[in-house]
Amino acid sequence: MLSIENLCVEYYRRGQVISAVRDLSLTINPGETVGLVGESGSGKSTVALAILRLIRAQEGRITGGKIVFKGRNLLALAQEEMRQVRGQEITMIFQDPFTSLNPVMTVRDQMQEVLDAHPLSSSPAVVGGGPMDPRPVAAGDDGLKEALSRVQLDPSRVLNSYPHQLSGGQRQRVMIAIALLSGPALVLADEPTTALDVLVQKDILELLFQLQKTMQISVLLISHNLALVAQYTQRLAVMRQGKIVEEQPSRDLFYNPKDAYTQELIRAIPAIPQN
Repeated sequence: MLSIENLCVEYYRRGQVISAVRDLSLTINPGETVGLVGESGSGKSTVALAILRLIRAQEGRITGGKIVFKGRNLLALAQEEMRQVRGQEITMIFQDPFTSLNPVMTVRDQMQEVLDAHPLSSSPAVVGGGPMDPRPVAAGDDGLKEALSRVQLDPSRVLNSYPHQLSGGQRQRVMIAIALLSGPALVLADEPTTALDVLVQKDILELLFQLQKTMQISVLLISHNLALVAQYTQRLAVMRQGKIVEEQPSRDLFYNPKDAYTQELIRAIPAIPQN
């Protein structure tokens, strides 16, 4: 479904050019969940921004490579074509649920804004099969309520709420609902449990991957938490200083890492005392 080939990205900082991603290659198959892990600053989030072409020209640029999605090189698409892919076929769950939502808009208005940008008439189908149906939601309030029900939120309470009236976990569930509105093929989940406590982190990831399996979508899960990500992915890629240093099936990588950096990451995972 997605093939990244020799991707290179540079940023501009204080008159210097910083190589953030260097000759990175990665594939994601239909219905597959791939984890991209590494320390802060390794370039993980930059990969997601590059896929959606969200790197601002004044901050940096993609200098090489290809990002092929369903046979089309996203880096060669016109802006209007890319806008149709972004938010409809490929969606993103951003890092911080406390800043990802507009504080002066209700949940209803923010969800409707997505549907206005990507009318359902251009989508392959309209739902009719229940809250876990893999297709886009129906138009109007019924569709918005259904989307919130998918993520285990009470629409009667949440739909007309402002973000500050919701907990961190509820906000992230709203972000997941928004990401799934159009029935995308690929979701980029960039540190989706940032700023959430441990128990809520687990709930959010279990919800996301229940939806992933039921709706048969692909997910790129980006995180610094290797132990957590390994539980929910089929394959793991480890990044360091802009490069992938190791890639294996998740279980194999976690229990038999080959690269010295991966071994260091695993050794850094706190041990849970046994009573």
